[in-house]
Amino acid sequence: MGQFSQFLVAVAVALLPVIGAAGGGGARDRGTRYAGVFSFGDSLIDTGNSLRLAATRKGPSSRPPYGETFFRRPTGRASDGRLVVDFIAEALGVPHPTPYLAGKSAEDFRRGVNFAVGGATALGPDFFESRGLKPFVPVSFTNQATWFKNVLQLLASVRNRTRIMASSLFIVGEIGVNDYLVAFAGNTTVEEARAFVPHIVGAVRSVVTEVIAAGARTVLVPGMIPLGCEPQLLALDQSSDHDPASGCIKPLNDLAELHNRALNGMLRELRRANPRTAILYADLYGAVADLIASPRKYGFRDKPLAACCGGSGAYNFNMTAFCGAAGTAACADPSEYVSWDGVHFTEAANRHTACATLKANSPALLDSWTAEARRRIGCT
Repeated sequence: MGQFSQFLVAVAVALLPVIGAAGGGGARDRGTRYAGVFSFGDSLIDTGNSLRLAATRKGPSSRPPYGETFFRRPTGRASDGRLVVDFIAEALGVPHPTPYLAGKSAEDFRRGVNFAVGGATALGPDFFESRGLKPFVPVSFTNQATWFKNVLQLLASVRNRTRIMASSLFIVGEIGVNDYLVAFAGNTTVEEARAFVPHIVGAVRSVVTEVIAAGARTVLVPGMIPLGCEPQLLALDQSSDHDPASGCIKPLNDLAELHNRALNGMLRELRRANPRTAILYADLYGAVADLIASPRKYGFRDKPLAACCGGSGAYNFNMTAFCGAAGTAACADPSEYVSWDGVHFTEAANRHTACATLKANSPALLDSWTAEARRRIGCT
């Protein structure tokens, strides 16, 4: 484990310039239309705030080939195209949520807001500084919750604010990946990082509780991804404890599974305390793990652990030649790849995860998971 931890420190430290520069619950009434989507999280859900924040505006997602598949230009999304939140919004028939830093008025936020920022953590700077650690970017869930309060004040001028809250979908997460990477950057071992889990889950609980208090009736909470299957980590640690079936790093996936068990335990408690609110879980771990275990079943190529855009080697990942840097290029067909840049997912993988999430949470999230609904966002 000592050598493994050293590799993780190297990964997290190397990411600093990249990031720094850069269910269950009550069901909805049938027939109710969603007003919009309000979302919180990190780069897996950020649809443009990173382009407007000084610490991240010059990051990789600000330049080609990011956004090439769907938007035909960089939008601040850490992918070749749409993210899970985009597909869910389309499936529900509402606009992509407006990045918080791109809006100014109540009118900008009536149909949803995205508070997520690439590199964001669940925990605040005080938590990390007390342990001799430093976050990658100056945005945590506390900041995003403050932005949410600002939006509530703006919407106070809107006569139907209560209905907007009650008829919108709130997506709280994914969050936590960067918290663990910050820990590894400070020479924290994977075993020691397990102690972060209850704190991160507590931060998620705080935001979920806050949106319910504001009137949310449908809340979706995504879990942790399989960290050990990330090409960035695999490329820098090829000597650790790998799962023989998947090829992923077992200690990191064990940490992700611990995180998800704790998160689900917390959600069960919130469901008991809030029986009139649908509090749902999005199993990102399971959706991604399915792609890695059976890529051809879902239309992906046989090497699901290799990145589409990046450097070279078994995982096509090189931190000195990160996607978008001079001399790098994207693969010919991103839809055949699970990983876009070694850190984030392709539009095709995001579509799969969104489809799996909607299917698993129907009818609480979507009244009828029909063939028409599936076709709307291209689910197979």
